[in-house]
Amino acid sequence: MRFAAPQDHGQRTRTGNDKIPEVCQDPFPDTHKVTRMVSVRLLSQLCVTPLLVAASLGLVRPAATFAQSALPDAELDQPAGATDLDEARPVILDSSILSMPGGQRLMQEASAAVSSENYTLAAAKLQEARQVFNQLSNFYQEIASSFSGIDNRIADSQRRKALDTAQMRDEATYQLALVHRAQNKPELAVPLLVQLVRSQQPTRDLGQKAYQQLFELGFVDAPYPRSGGDTSAR
Repeated sequence: MRFAAPQDHGQRTRTGNDKIPEVCQDPFPDTHKVTRMVSVRLLSQLCVTPLLVAASLGLVRPAATFAQSALPDAELDQPAGATDLDEARPVILDSSILSMPGGQRLMQEASAAVSSENYTLAAAKLQEARQVFNQLSNFYQEIASSFSGIDNRIADSQRRKALDTAQMRDEATYQLALVHRAQNKPELAVPLLVQLVRSQQPTRDLGQKAYQQLFELGFVDAPYPRSGGDTSAR
């Protein structure tokens, strides 16, 4: 007996090998991509447009503006006369008491006080001048020692200044010793004169003057230089 094959009424059992019917596939595969691109573009325009509008109205300041406003005015403005510092420096030093001109002014004031027989004021001015010149000499000598072997030009220049200020110190010391003699205070004059003999040495003019003062005060009993110019040791 032969059985008739069952008729297919549009119902079919799907198997794993069956493909999805074409009617179920997206007939426009690029439509969703285009839609997403348009959405992203609209979203970016919606985010950027308010910033552009705010910037045009001055509500948003550029980043460079914030960076500049963060700096203090003192850092932005160059001090007036900064380029003239090299020209102004000598004027500042000359007007300071800690300088060669400053010490010389003190000695001039002391000389004026001696002329008016104001020995107390003269002694004070000369003592101050001694201190100024002594400090300058020490400072110049320290700088010369620091540059020795590094820059001989600077070392030699500072060494000459140290010698010049030391000479001015000794001259102020000698004048102060004379003022103390005028005040009849040999106890103050003798130590200064001894310092001068040691600093200047007896062979130099100022050293010989200091020794002569010691001889006149009776502190030493042998004159120098000897009469006839004989200075040989015996």
